[in-house]
Amino acid sequence: MNPSVYWLWGLSGYCLLFFGSVVAVLFWRARQRRERPPVNFEFLRGPGESLRRRNAKFDENLFFWISGAALAPLLVATSLLQGLTLLPRSFQPAALIAVASILLVGIVVSGAILYRRLQRWRADYLGYLGERMVGEHLEPLLAQGFRVFHDVPADGAKSDFNLDHVAVGPTGVALIETKTRRKGRARQGFKDHVVVYDGTQLIWPWGEDDHGLKQALAESDWLQRWIHQRTGLQLAVKPILTLPGWRVEQKTRGPVTVVNSKSLPSAVRGNGPITLSPEQIDLIARQLDALCRDARD
Repeated sequence: MNPSVYWLWGLSGYCLLFFGSVVAVLFWRARQRRERPPVNFEFLRGPGESLRRRNAKFDENLFFWISGAALAPLLVATSLLQGLTLLPRSFQPAALIAVASILLVGIVVSGAILYRRLQRWRADYLGYLGERMVGEHLEPLLAQGFRVFHDVPADGAKSDFNLDHVAVGPTGVALIETKTRRKGRARQGFKDHVVVYDGTQLIWPWGEDDHGLKQALAESDWLQRWIHQRTGLQLAVKPILTLPGWRVEQKTRGPVTVVNSKSLPSAVRGNGPITLSPEQIDLIARQLDALCRDARD
């Protein structure tokens, strides 16, 4: 085998051994001293907590994703090239073409996997920024008797999910779903910063869809059932879809309220009568607090 291959594998092994040794000593000394935090730190989830955790995990592994995607096809091809010397000369040209093809396919596959990972990271980061903005725009409700919770974990029939924001106050409970989408090229006659809600669908500059509408309805139904199970209160949860950074024009009233994040306080508060007493607000808030208090990093 080519000495450069041994050198490459040796360098990788050295780096892993060095890092692993330092970490092992660190944890061994902490265990010997019986070191531990003074309390179990558990905080309320912040806006976009799930997205923040997912991006943090990706950031931790970014070097391995990039280096693995770049080096894996090269290492495989190098190993195969070493094997060519064992073949008869008559087979070597065809084998060389096969190795080159494998290398090319490996590069394309690795690049596609890394590209999808980076696209996911990019979308998650944008979503995180949008939920952070929504969290700030919900803050005025705190001075008006509301309690606000973010990234509320929920259990579904097929998989678990999260409620972006829940507001509980004198005028009831609101479920806020956040959808942060990038602006782009608009169709002829459409403004690139305006979304129109016609009561059944969203009309974007590039096309129509119901992105987030069905999700907001389904999540509000789940929250309504959950509150009834935990507190015995039977109340309607208001579904709201907010689109940070977009100007929203609601042409017709629909089952979901669609607003820009700056308009959230008035949308959550509404013009209805007071339906929840301070005791009921506290009862619901305590249940949500217990559900959301699991942020440790």
